[in-house]
Parts: sequence; structure tokens; C-alpha cells
Amino acid sequence: MSRRVDRINGVLRQEISQLLSRQIKDPRLNAVVTITQVETASDLRTARVFLSVLGDQETKKRALEGIQSAATFLRRELRGRISLRYTPFLTFVMDDSLENADHLSRLMDRIQEESPLRESQPPQEPQANCQPQPSDQPQPSGKSQPSGKSNEGSRSSLPPAADTRPALT
Repeated sequence: MSRRVDRINGVLRQEISQLLSRQIKDPRLNAVVTITQVETASDLRTARVFLSVLGDQETKKRALEGIQSAATFLRRELRGRISLRYTPFLTFVMDDSLENADHLSRLMDRIQEESPLRESQPPQEPQANCQPQPSDQPQPSGKSQPSGKSNEGSRSSLPPAADTRPALT
């Protein structure tokens, strides 16, 4: 997405959050409602608003119904607050990403508690071996290479071609 659309998404998210907290008095929205993300279409005519609601499934369902019933009011209020040619039509979607992250965090905590503490045991150091490793031994290629230089990447063993252009004097 372009930077402009990203900025508009941020402004819409902020303005919708303020409208929800200050001007909407729907009893279905008594739960903690968070606007997690706004995705505006590239033509700026539609926007999907992702919500996260704290509570059980029934509370989430009622909050989504309440905010969908207030969608035209929100759009009308946004028209006066933001200066766009078109005020986007708002579609509200439940965002379960925060709940999924919390569930995964709890699962990882439970796995960590159940597994033996492997970090408390010091890692065993491999014994030092004084014999050279296979990569340290010279390769039997029959050619001797000057130290520090390698023929890798060179195309031929011929000297570079002489410059045949006439000298400018």
C-alpha cells in the first residue's frame, strides 16, 4: 500500500476510536472495544475496521451488532472530521489475533512449565582435538597457489590483454 493509504488508515483508526469512546452511547458497547486495524481500499471508498472486544462470544456478538448499527452515524461524523473527497463506507470485522496470541502465549508457558529445565544444565564443551580438520589440510591439486590468492572466480590463467587503443598525447 502507499504511504497515503497508510496515513489515512491511521487517521481513520484514531477518529473511529475517539468516536466510539466519546459519542456512541449504545449499551451493547459497554465492553472494552479496541480498533486494532483499518484497511482502506486503494480507491478510498471502502474501509474494513477490525475490532477486538474483551469478553465472551455473546458480548462480542452484541458489540459487533451495536457498532454495525452505528456505522452510518460514524461515517457521517467522519465526514466532518477528515478531509477526503469520499468518506469510506465502513465494514466492521472481529479481529481474533489478540486472543490467538494470548492463547499461544499460554500454551508456550504451559509447555515451558512441564518440560525439564534444560537451560539450567551447562552445555558440554567438545574436547579440543589437536589434529587438523579436513578443511585445514592442503588439497592435492598439483598446482601451487600463492598464499592469500585463489584462482576461484578467474576465467583463465592467461595474463590480461594489452590495451590496443592509441595513446592520446
